[in-house]
This record gives sequence, structure tokens and C-alpha cells, in this order.
Amino acid sequence: MDKTLADILMSDGGMAPEDVKDCSALVRDSNQSLDRLLVGKGFLQEAEMLKIMSRYLAYPFRQDLRDVEVPSLFVDKVPVHFARSFNLVGIERLNGTVQVATCSPFDMHPMDDLATFMESEVDVILAPKAEITSLINRAYKTKSDVVDEALGSMDDDDDLIRLDDAVSDGEDLLDVSNKAPLIKLVNMILFQALKMRASDVHIQPFPDLLQVRYRIDGVLYDMEAPPKKYQDAIISRIKVMGKMDIAERRLPQDGRASLRIGESDVDVRISSVPTTYGERIVMRLLDKSARVYRLGNIGLDEYNENLLREYVNHTHGVIFVTGPTGSGKTTTLYAALTEQNTQEKNILTIEDPVEYNLAGISQVQVNSKKGLTFAAGLRSFLRQDPDIMMIGEVRDTETADIAIRAALTGHLVYSTLHTNDAASAVTRMLDIGVEPYLVASSVLICIAQRLVRVICPKCKTAMVPDTEMLAKLKSVDLELDRFEDGKVCVGVGCDYCFDSGYVDRTALYEMLPVNETVRVRVMERAGASVIKREAIQSGNLRTLRMDGLNKVAAGVTTIDEVLRVTQKDEI
Repeated sequence: MDKTLADILMSDGGMAPEDVKDCSALVRDSNQSLDRLLVGKGFLQEAEMLKIMSRYLAYPFRQDLRDVEVPSLFVDKVPVHFARSFNLVGIERLNGTVQVATCSPFDMHPMDDLATFMESEVDVILAPKAEITSLINRAYKTKSDVVDEALGSMDDDDDLIRLDDAVSDGEDLLDVSNKAPLIKLVNMILFQALKMRASDVHIQPFPDLLQVRYRIDGVLYDMEAPPKKYQDAIISRIKVMGKMDIAERRLPQDGRASLRIGESDVDVRISSVPTTYGERIVMRLLDKSARVYRLGNIGLDEYNENLLREYVNHTHGVIFVTGPTGSGKTTTLYAALTEQNTQEKNILTIEDPVEYNLAGISQVQVNSKKGLTFAAGLRSFLRQDPDIMMIGEVRDTETADIAIRAALTGHLVYSTLHTNDAASAVTRMLDIGVEPYLVASSVLICIAQRLVRVICPKCKTAMVPDTEMLAKLKSVDLELDRFEDGKVCVGVGCDYCFDSGYVDRTALYEMLPVNETVRVRVMERAGASVIKREAIQSGNLRTLRMDGLNKVAAGVTTIDEVLRVTQKDEI
């Protein structure tokens, strides 16, 4: 290591002289390059390392590549597996020279191959690995070679899949070197799904094709279809990953796998069912490294956020979050728990399954086969001196009864239910056998929610509504004077949002505080519609549709999304 670089590492990187000497010795004694060693041994974060190398090597550094359009020359000439293997992506073409982003400043050999591929000179810039892989995925998302290259080396007589190969836990999807072509294909399907923010991957057999579909922001999209002749091999590979029985094709099966994509850990829940044309596979993807939200960024407006904060700061009682599967209930509960996660409080959760790991909180996973049910876990929790408990779901009378009695004995309890609106949560407790006086005295607030897609920030456009949109706005009594300049925001579609007009999702909320009026109605065993109507008329409840229309007027989402997930308010 030369003196200039050593000085920069100490001045800009804050490294001690002895650490610099250790690094220099390790570089000499190992085959690792300095940049990888600095990050791998924890001396520097990747961004810090790249900034230092930018100064030392006089390469430009870019922290963010979200707005970059990859030159068509790069996509057309450079194979996707090469770009992914060496973390290289073109970001601009100027005067016959292509600027290429890399996260490995000392690995220059691939640059020579890249110049040969493109028949063009190459200028190097530095960028974080996550930004490069994300940009590669966006650039190649419509290119058939994502599938074709994985299958390119296959012959009809090829060993399509080595079923006897052990599938290691935490297999890295980006490590496609020395893998069988079919393993590469399955890895690329999962890799692309994660980069496109898909929550589920569907492998669906039809008479003449094997359709791959991704659920992105709650909506299914058809993707590349692998050749039908590889159907059995692809399904077998996925079943091997999930430690399922590949010989059993007549019964439904469930499996699990742990994968890595770079530095991210991903849990995959796999389900297979036999159909007329072969086994159908659905994989639910849970990114363990995804950020855990706080109350300020889950879609709560100022009124609802202040209301919820008031109740999560109570010392005892039950808070119910209700809605259909996939409506973000667990995310809301995690956000509330994160706000309460202090050294002064003992927080326990029992979930099925544990979706995300929360630092400082003890999380227990249900195991019905071994007798660890929600009810059994809750009983044990009460002997663990808890302040706050979270129950993944109230499914039966026993669990509901324990949860409510825990609230009455001085604990704050969070839980979820499956009902259509907030008022139905209190009546559901009565339906499953809990006494009205227990519900009335323990439940603090019921929250219903739905997820709607957010308008893409890159192609968001304010436009004068056409006749069809005016009719939709009129059907929900949403006046144009609530919109700035009488223009409605929509997403026109771009590469960033995969031409959908939407990126990410936010929640609509309906909050019903259990005040004295509601308690009286609960004691009288009144219906949910009566409780809801009175709460709306008294101003104690803003419905899901009301919250949705506020978000439409604010330009967060569209009227189509709100109409898709909410029902008309019967007042």
C-alpha cells in the first residue's frame, strides 16, 4: 500500500495507523483486494470505502443511481449474467464512450471484456453494490435473456437438475458461478422477483406453457415463461430448496427455504398443489433485512397518528388491528411496538410465523405440532412479567379470553382479527363467546386497514380529469375544488414503476376508539352496523373510504385504487 492511500485511509476513513498496517499485510498475504478487505473486515462501510477510493483513484462517485437510464448499447451487447457477476452497469454514453459503474475499484479485468462487448471505450465511476444490482434489474427486466441465458447451455440430454446436490441454507442468489443451468434459472426468477419488490412468485402450469407470475404491490403480473419441457425440473428444484418430497405429486405440500441476495436474508415459504397440468407452486418472499416502519411512515395522517399514539401509550388494554390477509396489519403492529421498544419495557410477541426480527423484543413462533399454540404461549407470557404482548391473531375463544383477561390485569395487548371494518372487531369478540362486559372494559381501540398502491413519483402527472374519471369522482362525492388547480394526480407509467404508474403501497385506516357510547352498545349486543353508523354520525369514526378520498385529494393514490379496496359507506 502506498503512502498516499495510507494517508487518505487515516485522514478520511478515520482508521488507526496500526489498522492500516494490518490491512496492508493482509492484502499481501491473501488474494483479497484492498476494497473488499476493508469492507469485509469491518474497517469501513462500503460507501465510505468508495468515497476514499474515488479520491485516491480520481474516479467519480455516485451514491444514487435511481434516476439513471442505462444506454441501450449496454443492454443489447452485454449479457445479463456478465453484468450481475461482476456488478457492472452502464449509466451514460457520451461521444462514443460509455460510463460504467462498479463497486470494485481495483478489479479492472472485466472492464477490458466490457469494452470488447460494446466495441467502445469505457470510463469508470464508483457506486454502491445495491444501487448497481437494482439498476441492472431495471435495465434487463424486459430482456428475454434473463431466462434464455440460464437455459442457453441446456441440451435435451443435459442433466437439467442435480437433485442429489445439497441445498445449503442461506444460498446466495447472486452467486451463479459454477451452478447447473437450471439452478441458475430458478435463482434468477427469485432474484428478479426480489428486485421488483414482489411479495409472491407463482409458477403456474398450463397446457402449452409454464407461466411465471409476480405479485407486486398486491397485483399479479405475468413474467417470462420458461419452456414447458423444463416444467418438472423447475418444480423439482424448488421442492428440493424447500426440503419437500419430490416424489409426491398427488398431494399438497408446504416447505421453507432461507436464501441470501447479497447481504439480505430472505425467507421463502413454498406451497405446492397438484393441478390438471402439473404441480402449481407459490412462493411467499419475506425479506428479513427490509426496514421496519415507524408510526410516522405507514400512511397515517396527522389526526389518525395522534389518535393511535394516544392509545399505544396506555399501560393496559387491548388494541385490535383488523383486515383481510395481506392488508398490512402486522406492519402496523410492528410500527407501534417499535415506538414502545425501550429498556424500561418488557415486550413479548407470539406470531405465526415471525415475519421480521425486532431488536430488543422477544419473539416466539407458533408450533402447533409441539403444542405451542397462541393460547399456550400467552399463558406462559403471563409468567414472564410482560409490559406489552403481541398476539399474531385471535382465532378462538380461548385465545381471546386470555388476551382480554391479560389486559384487565394490567398488560397492554396488541392483536389482529379478520373482519371487514373496525366496528366488526368488537362484535366478533362477542360472536366467539367473550362476555360483553369483558369486551367493553378491556378493548381500547379497533383499527381497520387496507393497502392501496402509491402513485409513482417518477411519472406522477397532474391532469384535467376526463369524463370517466369525473364520473368516478362524482360517485363518491369528491369535488374538484379539493384538488389543486382542479387537476387530479395519476401515474402515466415509466421504467421505474414497470409501466404500472404505481410504486410501493400505503395504508388506509379506519379507527374506532371504544368510548362510553360504544361500550353501551357492546353491552346491549348491538350489531356492527349500528355501532359504525352512530360513530360516523358523532364524528368518532372516519371510514376507510373517507381516509382514501383524503389521500386521493392529496395526490398520494388514485380514485381507482380507493374504489378497488373500499366499500360504500352506509350511513
